[in-house]
Amino acid sequence: MFREMRRFKQLLPQETAIEILNRNTSGTLALIGDNDYPYAVPISYVYIDGKLYFHSAKSGHKIDAIIKHEKASFCVIDQDHIVPEKYTTYFRSVIAFGKVHLVEDMNEMRRIATLLAMKYSADYKDGIPKAIDSSIRNMAIIEMTIEHLTGKEAIELVKMKKVDKE
Repeated sequence: MFREMRRFKQLLPQETAIEILNRNTSGTLALIGDNDYPYAVPISYVYIDGKLYFHSAKSGHKIDAIIKHEKASFCVIDQDHIVPEKYTTYFRSVIAFGKVHLVEDMNEMRRIATLLAMKYSADYKDGIPKAIDSSIRNMAIIEMTIEHLTGKEAIELVKMKKVDKE
């Protein structure tokens, strides 16, 4: 159903791909938007047990796209080091493919909103319940169930790891 990576030597192990999701704070959610044009939006997220969660306003282009079509992809760039003298970049990234839907259960919405807040505002955790209470009625929580996850890095990074092991 999903393509195998053509440059399989650059494929990251699943554990590393998940570490990248856990370590980073934003990515790009790609949906099928108006008139079937791709719609890609930068967004913050939290990864939990094979799922990605996002928060959003209750209406707008993103919500309309999710209601229209459940398939999506999400990309996180972990590293993008430009090496101008070699005309390349030393990159590392992850792409998740899956299905998205809006979380309807208010208790689940509150749980995910808390996890998102803890990821981004852990130093202010005492204020999280109040912040969620004041905004949850105007908030949408989006769940993406990951069906396929790949991570890839520049061949130069693969070679560097190989040298380090020797």
